[in-house]
Amino acid sequence: MTTLDPERQKKAKEYARISRRLWLADITLGGLYTLAWLLFGWSVSLRSWLTGFTTNQWLLVPFFLFVFGGIYFVIDLPLSYYSGFVLPHRFDQSTQSLKDWIVDEIKGLAIGLPIGLILIELFYLALRAAGNFWWLWAAGGLLVFNVLLSNLAPILIMPIFNKFVPLGDEHKDLADRLMKLAEKANTKVKGVYKFDMSRRTKSANAALTGIGNTRRIVLGDTLINEFTPDEIEAVLAHELGHQVHNDIPILIAFGTLMTMIGFFLASLAMNWAVSFFGFSGVGDVAAFPALGLILGIYGFVTSPLDNAISRWRERMADEYSLESTGKNEAFGSAFVRLANQNLGEVDPEKWVVFMFYSHPPLAERIEMAKNWKATG
Repeated sequence: MTTLDPERQKKAKEYARISRRLWLADITLGGLYTLAWLLFGWSVSLRSWLTGFTTNQWLLVPFFLFVFGGIYFVIDLPLSYYSGFVLPHRFDQSTQSLKDWIVDEIKGLAIGLPIGLILIELFYLALRAAGNFWWLWAAGGLLVFNVLLSNLAPILIMPIFNKFVPLGDEHKDLADRLMKLAEKANTKVKGVYKFDMSRRTKSANAALTGIGNTRRIVLGDTLINEFTPDEIEAVLAHELGHQVHNDIPILIAFGTLMTMIGFFLASLAMNWAVSFFGFSGVGDVAAFPALGLILGIYGFVTSPLDNAISRWRERMADEYSLESTGKNEAFGSAFVRLANQNLGEVDPEKWVVFMFYSHPPLAERIEMAKNWKATG
């Protein structure tokens, strides 16, 4: 029987504690950097300097963001390197070479920069053209983008970082079991795929990715190699539970609502910022740091609510897994194994759960599995 490793839990607590401190350092650095651009007038000065070269708004936006974002990227790079490469290696979780980490960073920039630029250009178009209702247009546009990205990511973006192959004859029985599980959940999937997760980490994971015609089951090779078929089935049944409970549209709708509220509040706050810092209007690219700071504060304040909603839906998915498979022992052992393998903290403090956890703590999920027969 799989049991929690006390030594791994000691390391997990230390790993989580350091990760939280790095997160705090990162948002503090970002906040101070953004605030400095506003208080020292760098934002207005940069916009004024750029207008000496062009007054075209479509060009001013990328030029401004290249300078503003490029400087921050360089300043934040040591922290990003430590948290993304050094720390996982220190705790023996990463299998990635420095070269591969750098390549991944470059890939991320190559994908993220064009997409981000298109989104921001459209965002500024809404700021300039929609008047006081820019927040409504921006939220609607972000909704369309999120739906498109969810559909296209499994076939256009994810394969850039990992190699996805259908499960072969070696795992045919497992693939058949998972496909039957999907049929039971009335969820159509393109197939069951394995991806080379071990290229970067010793952690294990599984997911149901995509929506509509791109939906598929993906399993990390670390999961296939280290978990039993029953445990994998229990993990995947949890993912299918999200489909059964319509969590994807529900969470997209909730996220859109929260975004709309955030943009609306930002529109009110920006009216003050425009006057205080001397911007020409909310569509002034020099006001970008102010907008980013306002939305960042909103995201920080509302993250506990987002996490609470997510934990609620995750518990429902756990219950579906237990009900649909009837394999509470496999469910419990799967999460024990995940705690050991992924260096997951089993019993974090309540304030940590409140602030950071989008899933119920592992101890709670393991205990649910142990008591399922008595309460289910």
